[in-house]
Amino acid sequence: MGGRVTRTVRVVPVVLGVAFGVSFLVPATPAAAHNELTGSNPRDGARVATAPARIELRFLAKPAPATTKITITGPDNVVAGGPPAFDGSRVRVPFKPAAAGLYIVGYQLASSDGHPVKGEVRFTLTTGTAAVPSASPSAVGAPSTGPASATPGGSTASTVPASTVPAASERPDSSSRWWLWALGGLVLLAALAAGLMFRRRQRVR
Repeated sequence: MGGRVTRTVRVVPVVLGVAFGVSFLVPATPAAAHNELTGSNPRDGARVATAPARIELRFLAKPAPATTKITITGPDNVVAGGPPAFDGSRVRVPFKPAAAGLYIVGYQLASSDGHPVKGEVRFTLTTGTAAVPSASPSAVGAPSTGPASATPGGSTASTVPASTVPAASERPDSSSRWWLWALGGLVLLAALAAGLMFRRRQRVR
Protein backbone atom coordinates (compact mmCIF):
# COMPACT_ATOMS: atom_id res chain seq x y z
CA MET A 1 0.00 0.00 0.00
CA GLY A 2 2.82 2.31 0.90
CA GLY A 3 4.56 1.60 -2.39
CA ARG A 4 1.52 2.61 -4.43
CA VAL A 5 1.23 5.94 -2.62
CA THR A 6 4.89 6.64 -3.19
CA ARG A 7 4.59 5.90 -6.92
CA THR A 8 1.52 8.18 -7.21
CA VAL A 9 3.35 11.04 -5.51
CA ARG A 10 6.23 10.66 -7.94
CA VAL A 11 4.04 10.46 -11.07
CA VAL A 12 1.85 13.53 -10.36
CA PRO A 13 4.67 16.14 -10.76
CA VAL A 14 5.76 14.50 -14.02
CA VAL A 15 2.24 14.64 -15.46
CA LEU A 16 1.85 18.30 -14.45
CA GLY A 17 5.16 19.18 -16.05
CA VAL A 18 4.27 17.49 -19.32
CA ALA A 19 0.90 19.24 -19.43
CA PHE A 20 2.51 22.62 -18.76
CA GLY A 21 5.02 22.07 -21.55
CA VAL A 22 2.41 20.94 -24.06
CA SER A 23 0.42 24.14 -23.44
CA PHE A 24 3.21 26.11 -25.07
CA LEU A 25 3.28 23.83 -28.11
CA VAL A 26 -0.46 23.98 -28.84
CA PRO A 27 -1.21 26.42 -31.70
CA ALA A 28 -3.09 29.64 -30.95
CA THR A 29 -6.83 29.45 -30.69
CA PRO A 30 -9.02 31.28 -33.20
CA ALA A 31 -9.54 34.09 -30.67
CA ALA A 32 -5.80 34.88 -30.80
CA ALA A 33 -6.11 35.57 -34.53
CA HIS A 34 -8.46 38.47 -33.89
CA ASN A 35 -6.69 41.65 -34.99
CA GLU A 36 -6.85 44.91 -33.03
CA LEU A 37 -5.25 48.36 -32.76
CA THR A 38 -2.22 48.47 -30.45
CA GLY A 39 -1.13 52.10 -30.87
CA SER A 40 -1.13 55.19 -33.03
CA ASN A 41 0.79 58.37 -33.74
CA PRO A 42 -0.63 60.77 -32.68
CA ARG A 43 -2.13 58.78 -29.83
CA ASP A 44 -5.85 58.78 -29.12
CA GLY A 45 -6.91 61.95 -27.28
CA ALA A 46 -3.64 63.79 -27.93
CA ARG A 47 -3.33 67.56 -28.46
CA VAL A 48 -0.61 68.44 -30.97
CA ALA A 49 0.64 71.88 -31.94
CA THR A 50 2.58 70.81 -35.05
CA ALA A 51 0.71 68.85 -37.69
CA PRO A 52 2.43 65.52 -38.50
CA ALA A 53 3.19 64.65 -42.10
CA ARG A 54 1.38 61.31 -41.76
CA ILE A 55 -0.84 59.37 -39.38
CA GLU A 56 0.41 55.95 -38.27
CA LEU A 57 -1.74 53.09 -36.96
CA ARG A 58 -0.20 49.99 -35.39
CA PHE A 59 -2.11 46.70 -35.29
CA LEU A 60 -1.62 43.36 -33.54
CA ALA A 61 -1.41 41.50 -36.86
CA LYS A 62 -0.59 42.48 -40.43
CA PRO A 63 -3.71 43.98 -42.05
CA ALA A 64 -4.66 43.04 -45.59
CA PRO A 65 -4.56 46.05 -47.95
CA ALA A 66 -7.58 44.75 -49.89
CA THR A 67 -9.84 44.75 -46.83
CA THR A 68 -8.42 47.76 -44.95
CA LYS A 69 -10.08 51.17 -45.12
CA ILE A 70 -8.78 54.25 -43.29
CA THR A 71 -10.30 57.73 -43.42
CA ILE A 72 -9.29 61.03 -41.81
CA THR A 73 -11.84 63.81 -41.34
CA GLY A 74 -11.28 67.21 -39.80
CA PRO A 75 -13.42 70.17 -38.78
CA ASP A 76 -16.55 70.63 -40.91
CA ASN A 77 -16.09 67.03 -42.18
CA VAL A 78 -13.16 68.01 -44.37
CA VAL A 79 -11.25 64.98 -45.71
CA ALA A 80 -7.62 65.28 -44.56
CA GLY A 81 -6.11 61.95 -45.65
CA GLY A 82 -4.79 60.08 -48.64
CA PRO A 83 -4.08 56.49 -49.82
CA PRO A 84 -2.62 54.34 -47.01
CA ALA A 85 0.82 52.73 -47.14
CA PHE A 86 1.30 49.30 -45.51
CA ASP A 87 4.47 48.24 -43.69
CA GLY A 88 3.94 44.95 -41.86
CA SER A 89 1.50 45.61 -39.02
CA ARG A 90 1.80 49.39 -39.50
CA VAL A 91 -0.36 51.55 -41.75
CA ARG A 92 0.60 55.12 -42.59
CA VAL A 93 -1.75 57.68 -44.13
CA PRO A 94 -0.67 61.11 -45.46
CA PHE A 95 -2.09 63.93 -43.33
CA LYS A 96 -3.35 67.10 -44.98
CA PRO A 97 -4.53 69.47 -42.21
CA ALA A 98 -6.92 72.22 -43.21
CA ALA A 99 -7.71 73.94 -39.94
CA ALA A 100 -7.15 73.73 -36.21
CA GLY A 101 -9.62 71.50 -34.43
CA LEU A 102 -10.65 67.89 -33.86
CA TYR A 103 -9.53 65.19 -36.33
CA ILE A 104 -10.96 61.67 -36.42
CA VAL A 105 -9.04 58.74 -37.90
CA GLY A 106 -11.46 55.93 -38.68
CA TYR A 107 -10.25 52.43 -39.55
CA GLN A 108 -12.00 49.27 -40.73
CA LEU A 109 -10.30 45.95 -41.54
CA ALA A 110 -10.88 42.20 -41.42
CA SER A 111 -9.07 39.78 -39.12
CA SER A 112 -7.72 36.47 -40.26
CA ASP A 113 -10.50 34.78 -38.30
CA GLY A 114 -13.09 36.67 -40.36
CA HIS A 115 -14.18 39.11 -37.65
CA PRO A 116 -14.39 42.77 -38.79
CA VAL A 117 -12.44 45.33 -36.76
CA LYS A 118 -13.68 48.91 -36.56
CA GLY A 119 -12.58 51.86 -34.48
CA GLU A 120 -11.31 55.41 -34.50
CA VAL A 121 -8.53 57.59 -33.10
CA ARG A 122 -9.25 61.19 -32.14
CA PHE A 123 -6.71 63.97 -31.70
CA THR A 124 -6.83 67.77 -31.66
CA LEU A 125 -4.65 70.05 -33.76
CA THR A 126 -4.20 73.23 -31.70
CA THR A 127 -2.60 75.35 -34.46
CA GLY A 128 -3.29 75.70 -38.14
CA THR A 129 -5.47 77.63 -40.53
CA ALA A 130 -8.36 77.98 -38.11
CA ALA A 131 -11.82 78.51 -39.54
CA VAL A 132 -12.68 82.16 -38.88
CA PRO A 133 -16.37 83.17 -38.77
CA SER A 134 -17.53 85.90 -41.14
CA ALA A 135 -16.55 89.27 -39.73
CA SER A 136 -19.22 91.88 -39.15
CA PRO A 137 -18.89 95.08 -41.18
CA SER A 138 -16.86 97.65 -39.31
CA ALA A 139 -17.12 101.40 -39.47
CA VAL A 140 -14.82 103.06 -41.98
CA GLY A 141 -13.83 105.96 -39.77
CA ALA A 142 -13.61 106.18 -36.01
CA PRO A 143 -15.73 108.90 -34.40
CA SER A 144 -13.96 111.81 -32.84
CA THR A 145 -13.52 111.71 -29.08
CA GLY A 146 -14.77 115.24 -28.49
CA PRO A 147 -16.68 118.09 -30.14
CA ALA A 148 -14.91 119.97 -32.90
CA SER A 149 -13.91 123.57 -32.21
CA ALA A 150 -13.10 126.23 -34.75
CA THR A 151 -9.51 127.49 -34.96
CA PRO A 152 -8.55 131.04 -35.91
CA GLY A 153 -7.62 129.84 -39.42
CA GLY A 154 -11.14 128.58 -40.04
CA SER A 155 -10.36 124.84 -39.73
CA THR A 156 -11.89 122.63 -37.13
CA ALA A 157 -10.00 120.57 -34.60
CA SER A 158 -11.22 118.12 -32.03
CA THR A 159 -11.05 119.33 -28.49
CA VAL A 160 -8.57 117.28 -26.47
CA PRO A 161 -9.07 117.46 -22.70
CA ALA A 162 -6.04 118.91 -20.98
CA SER A 163 -4.35 116.99 -18.26
CA THR A 164 -5.81 117.86 -14.90
CA VAL A 165 -3.48 119.48 -12.38
CA PRO A 166 -4.34 118.97 -8.73
CA ALA A 167 -5.49 122.10 -6.99
CA ALA A 168 -3.46 123.66 -4.22
CA SER A 169 -5.91 122.32 -1.64
CA GLU A 170 -5.44 118.78 -2.98
CA ARG A 171 -1.64 118.78 -2.80
CA PRO A 172 -0.13 117.11 0.25
CA ASP A 173 0.98 119.60 2.92
CA SER A 174 4.63 118.92 3.72
CA SER A 175 4.49 120.99 6.91
CA SER A 176 2.14 118.48 8.55
CA ARG A 177 4.74 115.77 8.02
CA TRP A 178 7.39 117.80 9.88
CA TRP A 179 5.04 118.21 12.81
CA LEU A 180 4.57 114.46 12.96
CA TRP A 181 8.32 113.86 12.94
CA ALA A 182 8.86 116.45 15.69
CA LEU A 183 6.12 114.95 17.84
CA GLY A 184 7.61 111.50 17.45
CA GLY A 185 11.04 112.80 18.49
CA LEU A 186 9.62 114.40 21.63
CA VAL A 187 7.90 111.17 22.60
CA LEU A 188 11.15 109.26 22.13
CA LEU A 189 13.13 111.73 24.27
CA ALA A 190 10.51 111.57 27.02
CA ALA A 191 10.72 107.79 27.04
CA LEU A 192 14.54 107.90 27.33
CA ALA A 193 14.41 110.43 30.18
CA ALA A 194 11.91 108.34 32.07
CA GLY A 195 14.13 105.27 31.67
CA LEU A 196 17.20 107.11 33.00
CA MET A 197 15.29 108.39 36.04
CA PHE A 198 14.02 104.89 36.79
CA ARG A 199 17.57 103.49 36.72
CA ARG A 200 18.87 106.19 39.07
CA ARG A 201 16.14 105.47 41.59
CA GLN A 202 17.00 101.79 41.51
CA ARG A 203 20.68 102.54 42.22
CA VAL A 204 19.84 104.86 45.14
CA ARG A 205 17.80 102.10 46.76
